[in-house]
Amino acid sequence: MADVVDLICYPVKGCAGTSMSDALLTPAGLAHDRSFLVVDEDGVYRTQRRHPLLALIRPTISADGSRLTLDSRGTSVHIDVTTTAPRRDVDLFGEAFQGIDQGDEAAAWLSEFLGTPSRLVRVPPEHNRIADGWTPGPSGYADSSAVHLLTRSSLALLNQRMAEPLPMSRFRPNIVVHGGDWAAEPHAEDRARRITIGGTELGYAKLAVRCAVTLVDQEAGARQGKEPLRTLASYRRAASGGVVFGAKYSVVRPGKLSVGDKVVVEEWGDAEL
Repeated sequence: MADVVDLICYPVKGCAGTSMSDALLTPAGLAHDRSFLVVDEDGVYRTQRRHPLLALIRPTISADGSRLTLDSRGTSVHIDVTTTAPRRDVDLFGEAFQGIDQGDEAAAWLSEFLGTPSRLVRVPPEHNRIADGWTPGPSGYADSSAVHLLTRSSLALLNQRMAEPLPMSRFRPNIVVHGGDWAAEPHAEDRARRITIGGTELGYAKLAVRCAVTLVDQEAGARQGKEPLRTLASYRRAASGGVVFGAKYSVVRPGKLSVGDKVVVEEWGDAEL
C-alpha cells in the first residue's frame, strides 16, 4: 500500500507551510489550514501571484488556534487570535466572504514586511463556503477544495522532463503520498475517486489547476523563470483548460492523520485529461 510521507499545513494562505507528523483532519481540511488570509485595505486577497514575499513568512499556530505567530528574517509578531471582533468584507477570487480582522499590530507587521498596506483576517466560525467539484465540501480560504494531494511519482516524472528539478514545496500540497502499488504510477491521484487514510475518508473533487504561484521559489520569495508551467503545458493540459498537477479532495470523514498511515484507494474513475 501507499503511505503518507508528509503532511503540510498552511495556516495563512500564501505563506509558508509547516510539515507535521500528525494532524487533525476536519471537515474543512487539515486543522487551521488556510484559516487566515492577508488582504489589502479593501479586503481583497493577497497571494504569491502578486506578492511572492509571502512565501518567506512562517506562521506558527497553537493547537487550539488561539495564538498565531508570524516570523520572517529575524522579526516576528505574536497574535492573540480573536473570533469575536467585527466582521469585514473579503474578496477571494471575486467571491464575497467575511473575515475577522486580527488587529493593528498584525496589520502593521505585514504592511512593513510586504511594503504595502495589508491586514490579516480569520475565517469566521459561521463561514459556510462549500467548494464545488465531483465531491463538494467545506473549505476555508483555500483556492477551492479543502485538501490538495500529490504523489512523489508525479513530481518525479515532471522532474525527469525538466533541466533542473524542483522541490515538492513549489506545489504546496497538504498530503504527499509515496510507495506501494498505485502511488508508484505518476498522476494516479487523477483517477482516485475515494481514498481512505486510517479512519478518515477523502472524496475526489477536481484536478488542481496550476497558476503562477508554482513559479515562486519558496525559499527565496521571488519568481524564478517559467518553470514548471512551461514543461507542464507540454503534457498536462486539461480538456477544460489550464495545466493540472495533483488533485483536490473534500473531506468525507474527518479524523486523525499521521505520517506513515496507509493510503487506500477504495474507488477509481477515469482521468479528466
